[in-house]
Amino acid sequence: MHYRSFFLTAIILSPLILQCTVPPKMTFHQTKIIAHRGAWKAIGTSQNSVASLKEAIAKGYFGSETDVHLTADSQLVINHDATWGGLTVQKSTLAVLRKTKLSNGEELPLLSDFLKIIKKQNRTKLILEIKPSERGREWANATVRKIIDAVHQFKNQRRIIYISFDYEICKEILKLEPFANVQYLNGDKAPADLKKDRIKGADYHYSVFRKHPEWITQAKELGIDINAWTVDNSETMDWLLANNADYITTNEPELLFEEIKKSPTSQGWKMIWNDEFDYSGLPDSSKWGYETGGNGWGNNEKQYYSDADTNNAIVKDGVLSIIVRKEKRGNNEYTSARLTTKGKGDWKYGRTEVRAKLPAGRGLWPAIWMLNSDVDKVGWPDCGEIDIMEHVGFAPDSIFGTVHTKAFNHLIGTQKSGDIIIDHFYDRYHVFAMDWSPEKIEMFADGEKYFEFKNEHKTLAEWPFNSPFYLILNVAVGGNLGGKKGIDDSIFPATYKIDYVRVFQRE
Repeated sequence: MHYRSFFLTAIILSPLILQCTVPPKMTFHQTKIIAHRGAWKAIGTSQNSVASLKEAIAKGYFGSETDVHLTADSQLVINHDATWGGLTVQKSTLAVLRKTKLSNGEELPLLSDFLKIIKKQNRTKLILEIKPSERGREWANATVRKIIDAVHQFKNQRRIIYISFDYEICKEILKLEPFANVQYLNGDKAPADLKKDRIKGADYHYSVFRKHPEWITQAKELGIDINAWTVDNSETMDWLLANNADYITTNEPELLFEEIKKSPTSQGWKMIWNDEFDYSGLPDSSKWGYETGGNGWGNNEKQYYSDADTNNAIVKDGVLSIIVRKEKRGNNEYTSARLTTKGKGDWKYGRTEVRAKLPAGRGLWPAIWMLNSDVDKVGWPDCGEIDIMEHVGFAPDSIFGTVHTKAFNHLIGTQKSGDIIIDHFYDRYHVFAMDWSPEKIEMFADGEKYFEFKNEHKTLAEWPFNSPFYLILNVAVGGNLGGKKGIDDSIFPATYKIDYVRVFQRE
């Protein structure tokens, strides 16, 4: 891609607030992408090499991360591990270390080699990881001083972000360079602690943020940058992008760039509600309630919906499972669960995304849908219904999306709907999404739009979608639609798996 078009695309996709003042002529790419040890993987070159740094710059990534050690003869070398060629870097001289070449034939690079290259451009920042020292605090502090002196020598202060697992190293940098952008790697400090010590970034392994999602909110409130390392799979990238991470460090920068383009946050959406199911037990009661009973639900369904029963709804290993069982409950032959956000999550307009793996079997009827929060007052179908995804087991490989209103509903055969056939239907997760604005409702499966319903600006009978709605997840058994071709009792227990639910609204 031409650099100019890449730059414009990156700015549109992913604005990033820098923590330092950039001179008027400096225009860094702001794609959130930090290439881990340079952009080495796609071109098959060495990590932490001059070639990998140049490739990161050529691709226009926001940053190129690298690792710095001080040798026994006071040379600053680029290398990840504490050893090189079987020798301890901090106890060896440069000449001895350079007897072993990088896999691409380069000599072991010096920091000065990188600083010369980074100075020639204003596209990519150099992320310097200063390694903890095996030789004690005095050696570590000497390393810090020498690195800062080198950065100043090349007038690269505003092209550098410093990172370290050693908290004392972070503080030492700020003693010598009070306005430096310093970020901490170890993951054991809350954002408030970083703020107190003037450290500008929580640069933690992504698992830390999954364990402490509240730190993301706290960091945003305190002006602390969020970076996650080392993220090489699309699911984690998507989660971090949805949570508006400032930076993502990756060995797969090309994949991350594609995920950024697809992310709702790159299209002006901001996540306002979500459940990632990063806990165990019953669904979070602050987010989910239950609709219970076995009254047929107006569709002659055969299941009984249980109330807060882990036999039918349980969270484990990052997934919500709705389990349908063949067991008697009252006058019903089956049990299931119907989870709702009513009174806990009600939204007017926005984008709803659910990543789910559907259960297979004739007689099952899993769904993701929404009802008007005033349904009890207004009644159905006047209240309106949005079916983001429905599937019936007798029609494998396909789903459908539907809207119901007073004028358009299945009781009078006027409902508006669309459907789509999906590859690998039951053996993997799929993302089902709905975009809802004052003008239209659109349905998507794995990013492909398959249904659109436009507001013709007539009456509430045609468009009752200008008030808050809540979300429902359930699996019915049988019924007027799901049971059209009977129920196969050999499929039970059947499990509907939900990986996440995310709701976005426009910034």
